[in-house]
Amino acid sequence: MDLKLLFYIAGKHIFSRLKQSVIAALGVTFGVGMFITMSTFMTGLNQLLDGLTMDRTPHIRLYKEIAPSPLQPLNLSKTYEDDLLVVSSVKPKQQQNRIAAASSIIRSIRAYPEVRGVSPQVVSQVFYNAGAVDLTGVVSGIDVAEEVRLFPLEKYVIEGNTDALERDANAIILGNGVAKKLSAGIGDRVQLVSPTGNRISLKVVGLYLSGLSEIDDTQSYVNIGTARRLLGESSSFITSINVKLFDLENALPLAQQFSKLYNIKATDIGTANADFDTGTSIRNLITYVVAITLLLVAGFGIYNILNMFIREKMNDIAILKATGFSGKEVKTIFMIQAMTIGVFGGISGLFLGWGLSVFIDNTPFEISALPSITTYPVNFEPLYFIIGFIFAVVASFFAGYLPANKAMKMDPVDVLRGQ
Repeated sequence: MDLKLLFYIAGKHIFSRLKQSVIAALGVTFGVGMFITMSTFMTGLNQLLDGLTMDRTPHIRLYKEIAPSPLQPLNLSKTYEDDLLVVSSVKPKQQQNRIAAASSIIRSIRAYPEVRGVSPQVVSQVFYNAGAVDLTGVVSGIDVAEEVRLFPLEKYVIEGNTDALERDANAIILGNGVAKKLSAGIGDRVQLVSPTGNRISLKVVGLYLSGLSEIDDTQSYVNIGTARRLLGESSSFITSINVKLFDLENALPLAQQFSKLYNIKATDIGTANADFDTGTSIRNLITYVVAITLLLVAGFGIYNILNMFIREKMNDIAILKATGFSGKEVKTIFMIQAMTIGVFGGISGLFLGWGLSVFIDNTPFEISALPSITTYPVNFEPLYFIIGFIFAVVASFFAGYLPANKAMKMDPVDVLRGQ
């Protein structure tokens, strides 16, 4: 088999029907380009949405759950042990939401090699008061240094900074929605009232904007010592422990382990954001289905072009076979044509996809709710470019296989007799 001669003949066939060959290649180019563009843009958008939620979500959150006891006094009575017991309208008993022996638990968790860091919090419902305005909300008392190290709090502070919160025990960072409702800005003072009636006056040192209105309209941050003072609690009082891991995959098993070991409620990030993850998976599925459909359409274009080639080149095929070319060599000629169209179309598609992705990445996208976002999000993951090119080549191979196989089995005698 003289491959050089076969490539020469395949090239002659392509250039003899150059317009159709270019159209087939453009079909592949468009399919690959759209696949890359949709994949990079949609995954970039998903990463943005994930970041808005996941960046501030601990991998594991430990807290004391306020719930009715599963065992009621009636269940412990031997008198009714053989009876079916139904206890309705059970209320949880009066108890605090503090974590017992929190300091010991934190030291123990920090010793795990999988743990990147631990951030304790004191979280409470509060009333915000500024002049005649009263609002309900949530205040989180944080260890500022650990919170900034483990969670990108500073990234969402649009005015002021977190340093003042660490230095000043009478400082507060307000959610942007809360600040607007209270007409409060940097340097103004607001009063916080705890559920027990304790009241403290704090200076606004920062404004926080997450982009999620349900958080921005209620949330504020203070030093953890300030939160304890507001609630009238001791220096050991902690309501929740947020854990950040090196590997997210360890969240579920470690959460289960912590829950059993410390007899406390432990929720992993996957469980806490199950609905959000489902939405991300559905968006990714839709993206891939549409993009792959485009590539398949391009493959059918190659199939149609090669079928036309064979119909028009039936005499040439008969002559090739009559002059000593084997069926396998004829098949190779048409496979070379298909792969040439696929490779050139795939390479052009890579440039098209990259160019469109760069264009989208530089397109302004500014909204007041997300001041840190200035352009549309694009994920330039090399894997999408590799998948797009490989799929183009594979689709071209299968699109060319059937017509090439038909040419291989063609009987030159029948073709020439029909002329």
